[in-house]
Amino acid sequence: MSKKPELRGRAARLARLLPQGPSQAARTPFVLLVVLLLGGGLITLLILNSSLNEGSFQLSELKKETKELTEEEQELQRDVDGYAAPDALRRRADELGMVPGGDPAFLDPDGTVRGVPGTAARPTGLQNPAPRPQEVASPAATVSVPAAPPAAPRVPADPAATGQTPAPPAPTQSVPTTTSGR
Repeated sequence: MSKKPELRGRAARLARLLPQGPSQAARTPFVLLVVLLLGGGLITLLILNSSLNEGSFQLSELKKETKELTEEEQELQRDVDGYAAPDALRRRADELGMVPGGDPAFLDPDGTVRGVPGTAARPTGLQNPAPRPQEVASPAATVSVPAAPPAAPRVPADPAATGQTPAPPAPTQSVPTTTSGR
């Protein structure tokens, strides 16, 4: 009993443009498109999640390495601070045979000397340290230092006439120095 009403006029002309009978839209391409979009989205999410996890593992490894390097740097800094301590420097200087320098003398720009220059004297409580193995292998260098500035010797014409003996030339003093092999 359900019969379609008859159309007249303009509606009839428009109805002729529409296909007659039941319309069967092709559903297979639409279903395939939806499945492909959903599958592609899931695969994209899986790849993105995997790359984020890989980056997270790399980040945790780098943080661990940074922590180890920071600890090593702090340990080395403690060692440097220990070597730079005044007591350690003094002990190391004593091992190397160094002595305190004493009061310094200064040379002014005009050539005058302020202070009294002199050589450092070894305190009586210190002894020569045992040579280190690297010092034993290298020969000690010697430096000749004149005791007094050389002057033209004055020789009288006849030393026997004046009753004086001629003065011997000024001796040179050999100061042994050791090299540390550096």
